[in-house]
Amino acid sequence: MTVALDDVKFDPTAQRAPGAKIRILETADELFYSEGIRIVGIDRLISTSKVTKATFYKHFGSKDRLILMYIEARHLAEVAKFEAILAANPRPEQALRAIVADTVAEIASPGFRGDAFLNAATEFSEDRHPVRSVVLRHREWLTGFLADVLQDLGHRMPGDAADDIILARDGAMSGGYAGDPIAASASLSRITDQVIRAATA
Repeated sequence: MTVALDDVKFDPTAQRAPGAKIRILETADELFYSEGIRIVGIDRLISTSKVTKATFYKHFGSKDRLILMYIEARHLAEVAKFEAILAANPRPEQALRAIVADTVAEIASPGFRGDAFLNAATEFSEDRHPVRSVVLRHREWLTGFLADVLQDLGHRMPGDAADDIILARDGAMSGGYAGDPIAASASLSRITDQVIRAATA
């Protein structure tokens, strides 16, 4: 994959993309997440999106570019979601519990297949792969976001506590998909309770 990240970053303030482009992106989001990125070919994306091959290449140029736009779009969607949760829950403890509740609801939702970013990182194992760069940037953002909330809560080591919650969330999302979603979600909630108690004790 030779596509540069700078070529695919979304501009949230840009005008809405044409209908065909939106359909392709929505199709990619659904198929890449539910079936895997590498296994879904261009012909499948084109037929499911109900567009022509020329239209696909006009908007994306290659599957590689579409893959990066899929991961970038997932990142922007999570940024918007967590920021909305924080805006609706201004108290730090309330915000953390709402974030965990959102993750628990996601694990229990139909069609849940684990964390999209971990899944992508598994499919693209090369350290310097562009997909890994987007995944890393997402995880760095999430760590910083949670650390800020934990600092507001009064935790003495907010960065370490953010790492604890993220690793617990990773485990819950992986375990919730591969094993028992109830047990995985309960474990995430327990660890979050421990982090909150440590901050408020």
